[in-house]
Order: sequence, then C-alpha cells, then structure tokens
Amino acid sequence: MPILGLGHDVVDVVAFSEQLGEPGGGMRRLFSARELRQASMRARAKHDGEAVHLAARWAGKEAVLKAWCEALGDGPAPYTLDDFPWAFIEILDDSRGRPQVTLAAPVRQALEASIPSMGGTLPTPAATLIWHISLSHDGPIASAVAILETLEH
Repeated sequence: MPILGLGHDVVDVVAFSEQLGEPGGGMRRLFSARELRQASMRARAKHDGEAVHLAARWAGKEAVLKAWCEALGDGPAPYTLDDFPWAFIEILDDSRGRPQVTLAAPVRQALEASIPSMGGTLPTPAATLIWHISLSHDGPIASAVAILETLEH
C-alpha cells in the first residue's frame, strides 16, 4: 500500500467564521449540501457553532488538495486554485461519525488521470485509491491531515 500523498492544513476558526458570514462572500458554495447539513447537525448535537465544524471540513478539503499535489510529482495539475472543484470533494461523516473523503466521479477520474505513476489508470485492475482523513478542532484552531494511497485487492 504505497502512500502517494500526504496533506495537512490548519484553519483559524474565527477568521473562517467571518469569511463564512460575509454577505455575498460565497464561502458556503464551496461546500456540498450534504456537508452543510452534517455540519449543522453536528453543531446542534454538540451545542456549538456550525463554523467550527465547517472550518474542520475546510481544513480537510485543503489537506486533500495538498496530498493530491504531492501525488502529482512533477506532472501537470488538472485544476488551478481558481477552478478547483471544492464542492465536489466532500468531507462527510460515515454512520459512526468518522470523516471520509468522497469525490464526485469526474473529480475521481481527474485524480486517477493526473497521477504520473498511475499513467492515467490504476496500477492493476484490482487497485483502488484510498483516502484517510482526520479532522480536529480545539478552541480557535481546526486542523486536518489527509493521506492518499493505493490499495491492492
């Protein structure tokens, strides 16, 4: 199971909350409806603000981007920061509350095609790309670590 990329990101929750609240700022459109719904539900369950949970998911998205960039090596990136498909890279909780990375089909295809060692396809038909992600927040800081690896079946 070779690791292709590792990413880490830290978000200032207060600054993020201000960006989230800016009228016409558009920060919310960088999240999917499912991410927004889960962050709202988690905030209600934990009796805290939605911004801290979205900040952790934002750190997760940034960590995914950084792991992807590391996996690219010297190869060209399929996206720029201006057209990166933020809302199509979801950080969602599974049924046990553990965060998972979910990529929309076109984004997953772009990922596979962009990794030089994969030549546009997985190394073997039985190989798959696996994401590992961990989110955390404490006080004014949210953080995430993402790892991208291949897994042979």
